[in-house]
Amino acid sequence: MAQVDSRFTLAVASAKRARQINQYFNSLRGLVKCDYVSPRVDIKSKKPLTIALEEIGQKKIEIKRKV
Repeated sequence: MAQVDSRFTLAVASAKRARQINQYFNSLRGLVKCDYVSPRVDIKSKKPLTIALEEIGQKKIEIKRKV
């Protein structure tokens, strides 16, 4: 949790990224068009929230907090 300053920031950032990952997977199935980046970690889980938390944990994405 060194990358984020609070649990709330972690929850908001991971939920936002999970929504992006979910839309990316839907675009692969032809359900929705989107411009989001594919998951940046190799993980066996197919759950978007797990993937998002893993990306944050491995510092593959940058979290910018609005002040």
